[in-house]
Amino acid sequence: MLNDELSQALNEQMNFEFFSSQVYLAMAAYCSGESLDGFANFYIVQAEEERFHAMKIYKFLNDRGRRATISGMENPNNEYNSILEVFQHAYEHEQIVTKRIYHLSDMALNEREHATIHFLKWFIDEQVEEEAMFDSIIQKLKRIDKDSNAFFMLDAEFAQRVFTPPAN
Repeated sequence: MLNDELSQALNEQMNFEFFSSQVYLAMAAYCSGESLDGFANFYIVQAEEERFHAMKIYKFLNDRGRRATISGMENPNNEYNSILEVFQHAYEHEQIVTKRIYHLSDMALNEREHATIHFLKWFIDEQVEEEAMFDSIIQKLKRIDKDSNAFFMLDAEFAQRVFTPPAN
């Protein structure tokens, strides 16, 4: 059974995932305000994915006989100077998420809480993908800085992005 400390830490991460969804919705709103609907769609999908992550933790807590507790959130940043800045902020945010997941994993290892260790492996793998994705997009944005055609092609590509929850 999950001890109180690990249960509380998982609740905090669940709420941070909900906050992450809000962060990405704020980024989507910025992109929409700049008439970059593809970039906005990218972040709307990202927000859906973060909510999925939060609900995954919610379900895990309930399955382990612990109560998920929803808490309030701070306001996300709503002001940016460029699309590159938005993606850099998103990448930094994902690095924070990774540190938080690693901390949870360390806690579970210390407690020898094998079900939680197994559960968190999915999140660790997900964070590798998230950081790589944002880093790759940042590198592309830096390369196409002055090429408006490439920029709008990327916007069109992001307009096609959809969220499909993983099967498991």
